[in-house]
This record gives sequence, C-alpha cells and structure tokens, in this order.
Amino acid sequence: MALLLQYTLIYASVLMLVALGGCFSEHSGVINLGLEGTMVMGALGGALVMRNMPNLPGLAMLLMVVLGSVVFGLVYSLLLAVAAISFKADQTLVGTGMNLLGTAAATVFVKAINMRANRNNPSSAIVYIEQKKAFSLLKIGKFEISWFMLLAVLILIASYIVLYKTRFGLRLMACGEHPQAADSVGINVYKMRYAGVLISGALGGLGGIVYITAGVSEWKFENGVAGFGFLALAVMIFGQWKPQLIALTGLLFGLFRALSNVYTGFDFLTALHLPSTVYNMLPYIISLVVLAIFSRNSRAPKAEGIPYDKGQR
Repeated sequence: MALLLQYTLIYASVLMLVALGGCFSEHSGVINLGLEGTMVMGALGGALVMRNMPNLPGLAMLLMVVLGSVVFGLVYSLLLAVAAISFKADQTLVGTGMNLLGTAAATVFVKAINMRANRNNPSSAIVYIEQKKAFSLLKIGKFEISWFMLLAVLILIASYIVLYKTRFGLRLMACGEHPQAADSVGINVYKMRYAGVLISGALGGLGGIVYITAGVSEWKFENGVAGFGFLALAVMIFGQWKPQLIALTGLLFGLFRALSNVYTGFDFLTALHLPSTVYNMLPYIISLVVLAIFSRNSRAPKAEGIPYDKGQR
C-alpha cells in the first residue's frame, strides 16, 4: 500500500505539472500539443546536469536539475511560440512536429555524447544512480516523499493564485477568451500569449525530469515519456482548465498508472491473471473513456487555437 501511494503521488505530480503547463498556454489562447516533446527536452536538460555535475551537494543538485529541466523546456517551447504566435502557423501541426522532434533530437544528442565517452557503446541512456538521493525529502518505512512532490504542490498553489488572484493571470485568461477585447483595453495579446507558452514549456520540462527519475536509475531517451504528455492533456481537459480540478484528476490518473508498478503486491489483482501490459494501458484507456464522456461538456477558452490578428475585430 505504501508503494502504491508513493507511485500514485509521483505520477500525479508529473501529470499535474504538465497539465498546469498546458493550462497556462491554453488560457492564453495557444493549444500546446507539444507537451510530450517538451517533457523529453526537459528530461534531457535535468539528466545532463546529473551526468555532468555528479558531485554537487544534495540541495544544489536538486536546484540545478530543476533549473536545467526548466530552461530546456522553456527554450524548446519557443518553437511553438514563434511559429504559432508570430507566424500564425497551425498550432496542432506545430505541436505534433515538436513531439516527433523532441524524442528524436534527444536520442541523437545523447548517443553523440555517449559515443565520445565510449565509442564502442553509443547508447541513448543517461545513468544517474547516486544523484537520485538528492531528490528524497522524507522516508517512512517503504514510503518516500520526494522534493518533487512538494514542489508540485507549491506550484499548484502558485498557479491558482497567479491565474485567479493576480492582474497577470486575469489578463492572460482574457487573451484566451476574447483577445480583441483584451487588446482594446491596452493588453498586449502577443506578449501574454508568449508568456503563457513559455510558462507551459517550463512546467512541461520540469514534469519531464520528474517522470524519468520516478522509478529508474537510467533512462533511454528513445523511449520518450510513454505518452504522458498526451495523458496530461486529458487531465487538463477533464479538470476543466482549473488547477484544483487538475490536481484531483491527476491523482486519479496517477493511481491507475501506479497500479502497473505494484499490482503484484495485491492478491485480488494477481488472482485475475492479467498481463502487466493491461495495467500499463489502464490510464490511457481511462483517458479515452473520460474524454468520450465529458469532452462534450468541457468549456475550453473560447479563443484557444485561433491565431490573433490585431486588425481583426
């Protein structure tokens, strides 16, 4: 039970961070389907820090890994921002391209690094074993609380405050609801949309490093993040683009994902004699069912996905 709770919380943290990123982007009016690729690039940034700075003390390691993943995710999200906002490209196509590019670019980059270190083994994996100790905050028996779980909660609270209690958040949401009206009162829609996409990239990148350090001591980047970017989009939609509902939905989806790690510890589940792949599929099956049932009643920001034309009224 302790392991189930631990894995549920860590996977919920990943989904919540990435879904909150998508929430900021879509509230500004830009659909970010490239969260999967952004997670991979953020994971690359954090993993490179762990690989190249192995002797940093615990807290410094944590801060540098977070910084590396956030910066990589933020920079990568500029692709979407420039293409979709400045050049008014189709946001769905740009996001899809980012997903394909992210995994491929990270795999090639890591293989190139490993080839220089060991020409006989150009692996796509980055190993980080000892460095993971820096991420542990508290351990009670088999249950371990990581700094990433605490960070996810703090970001959740901050996201709610920023979106609903600050001038910036209200302006951001205005740009996603009615950008022409926002522009008419002096709000720079282009800048607000850039801000929304960059915040999305930062949180997506952070979610990527949390995912790859959840239960392994090395990661092959050719594996990507197993569809977690798309799963986070489902969490965002089911959560109605609201931070508090996104948190609850993230816990639900995290629970189903955690079952694939610990189902052998429950007699009633092993008695079913289901293959492990069924449990791996559960969160994705649930996401399809949820979207099929509830997406019709979802209230997305009215102007999301529509390029803003300043001359149009």
